[in-house]
Amino acid sequence: MLVVEGLTCCFGSKAAVDNASFSVERGSFVGVIGRSGAGKSTLLRMLNRLADPTDGRILFEGTDVTALQGRQLRQWRARSAMIFQQFNLVGRLDVMTNVLMGRLSHVPAWRSLAQAWPEKDRALAMSALDQFDIAPLAAQRADQLSGGQQQRVAIARALVQEPDLILADEPIASLDPRNTKVVMDALLRINKHFGITVLCNLHSLDLARSYCDRLIGMANGRIVFDDVPAALTDSIARELYDLEANEVMGAAPVHAPAKGLMPELGTVAA
Repeated sequence: MLVVEGLTCCFGSKAAVDNASFSVERGSFVGVIGRSGAGKSTLLRMLNRLADPTDGRILFEGTDVTALQGRQLRQWRARSAMIFQQFNLVGRLDVMTNVLMGRLSHVPAWRSLAQAWPEKDRALAMSALDQFDIAPLAAQRADQLSGGQQQRVAIARALVQEPDLILADEPIASLDPRNTKVVMDALLRINKHFGITVLCNLHSLDLARSYCDRLIGMANGRIVFDDVPAALTDSIARELYDLEANEVMGAAPVHAPAKGLMPELGTVAA
């Protein structure tokens, strides 16, 4: 279980995240919602320790994540894989190598520098690419892919980290509706098939309601809503989003696949 206790992050006199407390059960798909500047990205970056808390604690299965340093911190970042809005791929490298970057914490540094990846890691990476129907692109440069394809590569890279937790920071913000559905379906598959906990920052309420088991709403750095999607009424949503309400509530919904119709996936080889 992930437990957040009084988590705060200040930049100068401004609290980007202010006294956030919540817990997340293993295997949950949690959407973090709120208007721009609400503190969603800072919250996820603190969970991965890309940003350091000013106060509070992050606990994962009894380990105090906020106290980790050195090798233990690097191991935590491998267990809590980040997926970014702008993909964070190395454009000049091929797709396979970008995915293999997710294995950096599992192999000696010389292997990655020499591109001498173990065959079992190459098989793992290819299996992950195949999960998201992009295995034929393995030899292609990452910067030659569409936005949706690049984000699927980023998700495959996260999957080969063999994480306990995936933190997705607005992963579909720059994508068209078709690729938005492809990427959200990919995250849902990881969550349901592998049982990996997903925390996903989302701006669209339709997406949040369609894909997430639970929603955490943020406003001015504070958690102001924490419940199942059905409990988020239009009235509450308008208070949460204020002037952005019409924008986030007016988009056509992108429906998640029915739970009973989830496509079967092959297990990624260990």
